Amino acid sequence: MVTTEQIKELRDRTGISISQCKKALEEVSGDMDKALSILKAQGAAIADKKSSRALGAGKVSAYIHSNGNMGSLIEIHSETDFVAKNPEFLALASDIAMHVAAMNPVDLAELSEQPFIKDPALTIKDLVQNHVQKFGERIEIARFVRFDTATSA
Repeated sequence: MVTTEQIKELRDRTGISISQCKKALEEVSGDMDKALSILKAQGAAIADKKSSRALGAGKVSAYIHSNGNMGSLIEIHSETDFVAKNPEFLALASDIAMHVAAMNPVDLAELSEQPFIKDPALTIKDLVQNHVQKFGERIEIARFVRFDTATSA
């Protein structure tokens, strides 16, 4: 028997709809780790299905470190302006910009595979896929740049 508290916890951890969380928990008799694995696999499948959709909107997000000596810009796209203006999408863009400043990936492939600095259990690819699942739209990091006064002399 799956409890409301379990569903709420899984939703809080993933941001995925209540019905998807409930279904995943019921499928594995309430095992939280297995439910997370199911939702992760579903997120990858959903992202793969949406990979051919056109990207028509997006945002540029910046992060400047508190000392003012390092920063980054990222360009992230979505299918619609509706998603691009969503506060959770904007937070995703901001989090990835902060990650880029902190981890200094050399390219998009490396960035995708890096453990997310706020939750090392997730890669950046997983983080984006979770948002694809949440919004039901394709999301893609188009490009990024990192600036550091210590390395630009």
